[in-house]
Amino acid sequence: MPIGLFKRLFPSKEKVEAPTPNKKAVKPKPAENKKPKSKAPAAPKPAVKPPQPKWDPAQFTVQAVEGKTRFHDFNLDERIMRGIYDLGFEYASPIQSESLPITLAGHDIIGKAQTGTGKTAAFLITVMQKLLTSTPQERFASEPRALVVAPTRELALQIAQDAKELGKHTDLHVMTVLGGMDYDKQRTELSNKVVDIVVATPGRLLDFLNQKIVFLDQVEMLVIDEADRMLDMGFIPDLKRIIRATPEKNLRQTQLFSATYPYDVIELSESWTYKPHQVEIEPESVATERVDQKFYIIQETEKDKTLARILKSPEMGRAIIFANRRDTTRDLAQRLNRMGLNAMLLSGEVAQNKRMATLERFKKQEKSILVATDVAGRGIHVDGISHVFNYNLPDDPEDYVHRIGRTGRAGANGIAITFVDEFEAYGLMDLESYLGNKIVTEVAPEE
Repeated sequence: MPIGLFKRLFPSKEKVEAPTPNKKAVKPKPAENKKPKSKAPAAPKPAVKPPQPKWDPAQFTVQAVEGKTRFHDFNLDERIMRGIYDLGFEYASPIQSESLPITLAGHDIIGKAQTGTGKTAAFLITVMQKLLTSTPQERFASEPRALVVAPTRELALQIAQDAKELGKHTDLHVMTVLGGMDYDKQRTELSNKVVDIVVATPGRLLDFLNQKIVFLDQVEMLVIDEADRMLDMGFIPDLKRIIRATPEKNLRQTQLFSATYPYDVIELSESWTYKPHQVEIEPESVATERVDQKFYIIQETEKDKTLARILKSPEMGRAIIFANRRDTTRDLAQRLNRMGLNAMLLSGEVAQNKRMATLERFKKQEKSILVATDVAGRGIHVDGISHVFNYNLPDDPEDYVHRIGRTGRAGANGIAITFVDEFEAYGLMDLESYLGNKIVTEVAPEE
């Protein structure tokens, strides 16, 4: 390491951020795996619940503000507007402002946006608006009208939860198809109920598709979320097989979102979408707007002691600690617990039911500590996280933005603290290049 760079990174103890495309109506597509010739219609839906008091849209009033887009400006179905009102949303985020006029007009879209930008609500609003404004004459079980594919169970569960909250005043039926849990329950629900929106991970969905438990030839709306992560996790072959089971790309509407645009994602997006529009939200605005970022130069052997001291400070709320490897997260969680801190673990080696229980505990406790890997962390959408710690500088600069996006959400401010040890210092230059900003380092505070 050059002497000048070493001195800068390890200073002495002295103190040193449209028109609608001509898409045809969806028709059943001939498929290699033909459906059984006799498929009984789905069982009738449960009895309709007693009508709730009529909602007056006039009570949802939002002042027009220059430079901001209101949800009122999109001419959405009243039932969706009521869900937006209940969630407390008033103005659309940048990704929503740019994408909704395109997708509501029926166009395909390729969106570059990080987690925490509001992209989930953006694609769900479009899906629900279309489902509510057009109704097929006949519906069968096993045939969803909309399909959302996500790379991890945690993210899929969060998307489904968001869909249920946003659409709670509609009669749209949302279900998840996920590996590692509720196999028989999912199979029964798909086989016997009319499902409008399926939110799925690739493996389990492909399993049900091969067994003819689900049919995708009636899918009108396809959403592929975090396409770059799908690529990283090796899901692209499965995803290709799933998409081949849906109608041709000019017969469905496709929304594809990715945090980054590697060449493979660009190539795949072009083959999966029909005359798409592109929307890009730069990561810098996500990374710096509401998050106070600190970079501590620290010896590797001092990380645990410094981390524990900060975690025990009175101003600490919910905190997430990210590390690069599963074994690192496991060992760190054990060491923090031995130091008197109640640290929970979230990684791929933890059983699915335990991961869900851990997330629920983390959400309910005001002062809780979660140690997580990047893949598991993609599904964490919890408000009130005051601090994010990067125990290791991430190997990929893109993951840095995903990590710190766990804090500074829902209009709150947050703090992101990154430990930079003697083995990781060179990674700062890549991160600086990615963010386009100079990173200022400081010596980790002492007692």
